[in-house]
Amino acid sequence: MAPPSSTTVTVAALLCIDSLHFVFARLLLPHLHPAASGFYIMALSTLEVVAFARGRLTPALQWRHRGFFAVIGLLVAGSTALSLEAVRHVDPGTAALLSRSGVLFGLGLGLFWLRERLGRLPLIGSAVTVAGVVVISAQPGDYLRLGALMVIVSTFMYSLHAAIVKRAGGGLPFLDFFVGRLVATTLGLLGLALAQGVLEWPGGAAWLLLLLTATVDTVISRALYYVALRRLDMTMHTIILTVSPLVTVAWSIALFGGRPRAAEILGGAAILVGVLVATLTPRAARV
Repeated sequence: MAPPSSTTVTVAALLCIDSLHFVFARLLLPHLHPAASGFYIMALSTLEVVAFARGRLTPALQWRHRGFFAVIGLLVAGSTALSLEAVRHVDPGTAALLSRSGVLFGLGLGLFWLRERLGRLPLIGSAVTVAGVVVISAQPGDYLRLGALMVIVSTFMYSLHAAIVKRAGGGLPFLDFFVGRLVATTLGLLGLALAQGVLEWPGGAAWLLLLLTATVDTVISRALYYVALRRLDMTMHTIILTVSPLVTVAWSIALFGGRPRAAEILGGAAILVGVLVATLTPRAARV
């Protein structure tokens, strides 16, 4: 049996780690206001990546692309603040499942704005995946809740940022891009926290959790996210990431209790089948 490709390993690792985002958000909620949490997470992440880069950055290049970084930084800052705030109103598993509305945004942006094309089997797989998302997400009252609306708006902002990165950021050296994105997002979240008057100094336990979240949920997770985005079309990238919330539901059940509903089980099965059909094709093997 041939060893898995680097892209396969990257995507598998991303799915495991990406599923923890709303879990970290819920764990941080008792310690800090979400806007303050977001700022400290991004600031710590920026320091970690800059320390790792150790002089390999090109500030002049980042400055020339300041408009690009400002746009994606504001989109990610707004998305992060909303997603951290949303877990005040919905549990992490539900938030993760609702965030799969992003499959519609991602597919739409990939197909109609980026002009990507899907073959017949990937198209069938994406249709089955979307059906699974609809089954999971279309729960009575969910879209009337403030938390659900926050998740959906957050998801759209993040999908739009990903499309902009795919369209305009692929030629930038990875470290320069990643640090520029982190700095811009940190400044955006700082502005949000100051505007709301919620910036406060974290306690000892909060610092440990912030450091863990910054390392796992931002530095490692987003590095894998952008590497996968560079290697895959945005449409395929979006389809594969629909699996992530199923792992989040498992984490949420283990940490916060509860059990999946029948609709979540049925929709989750459809998502897995759709992703399998969409990715096990000659087109996916060429990526």
